[in-house]
Amino acid sequence: MGSGLIERSTFLGSSKVHTFYQKTNQLFWVNSVSQKRRVGLRRKAVGVKPVVAAISENLVRAVVPEKAVKYKVRGVVTVRNKNKEDLTETLFKHFDAFTDKIGRNVVLELVSTEIDPKNKAPKKSNQAVLKDWSEKSNLKTERVNYITEFTVDSNFGNPGAITVTNKHQKEFFLESITIEGFASGPVHFPCNSWVQSSKDHPAKRIFFSNQPYLPSETPSGLRALREQELKDLRGDGQGVRKLSDRVYDFDVYNDLGNPDRGIDLTRPTLGGQKIPYPRRCRTGRLPTDTDMHAESRLEKPLPMYVPRDEQFEESKMNSFSNGRLKGTLHNLLPSIKANISADNHNFKGFSDIDSLYSEGLFLKLGLEDDLLKKLPLPKVVGKIQQSSQGDLLKYNTPKILSKDRFAWLRDDEFGRQAIAGVNPVTIERLEVFPPVSKLDPQIYGPQESALKEEHILGHLNGMTVQQVLTHGYALDENKLYIVDYHDIYLPFIDRINALDGRKSYATRTVFFLSPLGTLKPVAIELSLPLAGPTSRSKRVVTPPVDATTSWIWQLAKAHVCSNDAGVHQLVNHWLRTHATMEPFILAAHRQLSAMHPIFKLLDPHMRYTLEINGLARQSLICADGVIEACFTPGRYGMEMSAAAYKDFWRFDLEGLPADLIRRGMAVPDPSQPHGLKLLIKDYPYASDGLMIWSAIKNWVQTNVTRYYPDSAQVCNDKELQAWYAESINVGHPELRHEAWWPTLATPDDLTSILTTIIWLASAQHAALNFGQYPYGGYVPNRPPLMRRLIPEEGDPEYKIFMADPQKYFLLSLPSLLQATKYMAVVDALSTHAPDEEYIGERNHSSIWTGDAEMVEGFFGFSAEIGRVEKEIEKRNSDPTLRNRCGAGVLPYELLAPSSEPGVTCRGVPNSVSI
Repeated sequence: MGSGLIERSTFLGSSKVHTFYQKTNQLFWVNSVSQKRRVGLRRKAVGVKPVVAAISENLVRAVVPEKAVKYKVRGVVTVRNKNKEDLTETLFKHFDAFTDKIGRNVVLELVSTEIDPKNKAPKKSNQAVLKDWSEKSNLKTERVNYITEFTVDSNFGNPGAITVTNKHQKEFFLESITIEGFASGPVHFPCNSWVQSSKDHPAKRIFFSNQPYLPSETPSGLRALREQELKDLRGDGQGVRKLSDRVYDFDVYNDLGNPDRGIDLTRPTLGGQKIPYPRRCRTGRLPTDTDMHAESRLEKPLPMYVPRDEQFEESKMNSFSNGRLKGTLHNLLPSIKANISADNHNFKGFSDIDSLYSEGLFLKLGLEDDLLKKLPLPKVVGKIQQSSQGDLLKYNTPKILSKDRFAWLRDDEFGRQAIAGVNPVTIERLEVFPPVSKLDPQIYGPQESALKEEHILGHLNGMTVQQVLTHGYALDENKLYIVDYHDIYLPFIDRINALDGRKSYATRTVFFLSPLGTLKPVAIELSLPLAGPTSRSKRVVTPPVDATTSWIWQLAKAHVCSNDAGVHQLVNHWLRTHATMEPFILAAHRQLSAMHPIFKLLDPHMRYTLEINGLARQSLICADGVIEACFTPGRYGMEMSAAAYKDFWRFDLEGLPADLIRRGMAVPDPSQPHGLKLLIKDYPYASDGLMIWSAIKNWVQTNVTRYYPDSAQVCNDKELQAWYAESINVGHPELRHEAWWPTLATPDDLTSILTTIIWLASAQHAALNFGQYPYGGYVPNRPPLMRRLIPEEGDPEYKIFMADPQKYFLLSLPSLLQATKYMAVVDALSTHAPDEEYIGERNHSSIWTGDAEMVEGFFGFSAEIGRVEKEIEKRNSDPTLRNRCGAGVLPYELLAPSSEPGVTCRGVPNSVSI
C-alpha cells in the first residue's frame, strides 16, 4: 500500500476521504489508481461491491515519504463448527476456550507479495491472534466469524499469504479469511482446511490468497512459501501416516487381502510388472505377519488414512451416500445375514421379490442390534417398521418398476438399456462378422465365434450380413451392434465356475437397429473354456419360438446382464472413473500449488475421491468384500479389473468423442455441432453426454487461453509438466512407455487432457453410478451374478428345468441373502448427499479465484449447464426418441445436471464422491 493510497475506512474512525500526493510517489500513485480502476470494473462485472481501504486522518498527517508508518488492517476468520461432538471433543473445546484467555491462541501472520530489501525476506505483519475465540466458543451456529487485527507498514504491499498456528489442543476447520484495509479492496483467502494443533504439527500452516499465479509469475515474496507448501504435501515417503497428516503419496494395491486370516483371504498385489494397475494413496501401514509385501488390514469401522482435508466433511459423513453406506456395511448386512435362515436362501416366486418392497424383510433383531435402529440407514430402507412379528426392513421400489412392472421382460427394453441404462459404454458397432477373439488360441481354443449368418438373417431385410457390413455405411444402414464380453471373461470362467454358487459364461450379444431407432437382441453367444477336444464350448441362443425357448432366451439374457453387471462395476465404473483418476489427483496436490490456476480449475473435481476410494478398498473391493460377495467374478474381480487396465484402458481414448469413435458408435463429421455424427441418433447417453462434454471443453478452453497464450507457456510451466509427468510415470508406471499417452506441449494438448479428466470425474461417473439401484434394485432385471448354467437336452438338470422353468430361473438368480445385500449396497451407492456439489456449481463461486475474468467465465459455464438441462428435459418429452420417451419407457436423466438428495436416477456431481 503506497503512502498516496488513502481511502474511506470500513472499520476505523475517520469518515473523511483524504487525498495525499507526493512528487516522489507520483508514478506509483498513477499505476495504483489505474490498477484500482481495473479491479473495480471487474468487480462490477461479477456483481461484487468493492470495499475501500482506510487510514485515519492522524496517520495521514504523520506520513513522510522517507519513513514507513504502521497502520492496522482487519481480518475476518470464518471457522466451521461441528454439528455433533463427542465427549472428548467437548472437553477439549472448553479447555481451549479457557487457555485462549491466557495466551494459547490461534496466531496469524500476513505475508506480503514483496521482499523486504533490508533482510531479503518476505515482508510480514505482526503476529495477530483471534480476539474473541473464548467468548464465541459456545455458539451453536454452523459458522463462526472471528475478528483479528494486523499491524503492517505503509510500504507492506499486497498480502499474498497468511500463516496460521493453532496453539489449542483441538483441530478446527478454517473455511476462509478475508482481509480488509488495503487500497485494492478486500483480499480473500479460501482455505477449506483443517488446522491441526501445533503440539501435533508444529509447522505453521500456509494459506495463499485467491489470486492465481503461474510458477514463473509468482511474486518474490511468495516463492519460498509456494515451494515449502508443496514439499510439506509430498512428505518423505516414510512411516505410518496419521489421520491428521496432509501427505499425498503413491502405493500399490497390496491391502486388498488379509493373509493373516487364512489363505482364502490372500489376494495378489495389483501394481507392478506382474499385474499392472494404477497407484493408490499411500498409508504406510505395517506389513502383515505372514506376507511382508502385503499391507496390514485396517478393518471397519476404523478409518482408512487419506490426507486430512480429503476426509468427508461432517454433513457428507452423515448423508445418505457415505455415513449411511458405512452404516449399511457395518451393521445392516451382518443383521441380514444372521436373520435369514439356512432353509430360506432362495426366492420361491416373483412375489417373494415383490414383497421386499411391499411387505419388507423380517429381521429378528437381538438386543445388541437395537443400536441398528439408532444409526442412519440408506434410503433403500424406507423405514424399519415395528410390527407384531418383529422389525421389517423395507426396500423402496426401483425406478425400473415405476412405469411398467414387466418392462424388464421385453427384448426392446433389454436393448434400450444397452444405450440408455446404467452401463451404456460397452456397446459397439459390429465391424467384423463372425466376431474374432484376440485371446491366445493355444490356451483358449479357436478364435472364431460360433455366431453364423443363419442366426440373424431373418432380421436384415433380405440383406446378408456381409452386405450390411460392407455396404452399410454407404447406405446409411449401420444396423448391427454388439456387446462383447468374450475376451474379458473367458480367461476367468473356469475359476469363477469353481466357486461355490457361481456359474457364468463369456457372452456376446448381437443387436439389430430397427427403423424406429430401437435395438433388438437377435443372438446371444454363450462360451465356456474348452474342456477337451470334443467338448462343446460355444452355444448360440436366438429369440424364442415357443414356451421352452422363451425360458432359455430369458436365462441367456440374464447371463448377459450378469456379465454386464460385473464389467460395469469393476471396469467401467471402478477402474475407469475411480482408480485411474486417483494418480492424477495425488499428483495434482503434490505438484500444483494451490495458487496455480489449473489447480483452481481441477479442485472441485477432486473432492472426496481419495476418501471414497479408501472406503472401497476397506469394504467393497477387498477380500470377502461386497463386490466379491455380490458379483459374478467373485474373488477374481480385481484381477479382471487389472486385465482390463492392461489390455483395454487408454487415457487418450477416455474422452467421450474418442470413445464413441473407438467403439464405432460415431464418425467424425465437422458439420455436426460436436464434430461427430452418431450412428444411432437416439443414443441418450451419447447425445446428452456430448452437450456436457462441449460445455466442459469450452470452460477448460477459457481457462487455458487465459493463462497459456502459446505453447512456450505450457512447456515452461514446471509445475504443470511435473504434475502430468508424475501422473503417468509414478501413477501409471507400467503403462508409462505406451505411445498413446497424449503429449503436453500446446494449449490444445492441455485443453484435451483437462477436459477428459473433468469429464471422467463428473459426467462419466454420474452416468455409470447413479442408476445402479433404479435399474439393479430389481434383481431379475439386472442380476449381479448367476448360480446355474443353462441346461441342454441330456444334462441332468434339463428335466428339472422342463418340469418347472420358473423355479429353475429363480434358482439361477442370486439367493435371498445375496440379493438383499446387493440391493442395500447399490442403493447407498446411488444416493446423492445433501451437500452434493453439482457440475456448474462450486464453493465460494464469486471468490474461488481472484481473477474476475475467470469468475465471470465460470458463471457462463454454469449458464451453459443450465441450458443443457433444459434440452435434456425437452428430449425426454419427444415421442420420436423412443429410447427415452414412450409408454412405460423411463426418461434418460442420468446426465441431467441437477438433482435433489437421495436416489433420483439423475444429477451430475462435480467429482467421484461415492
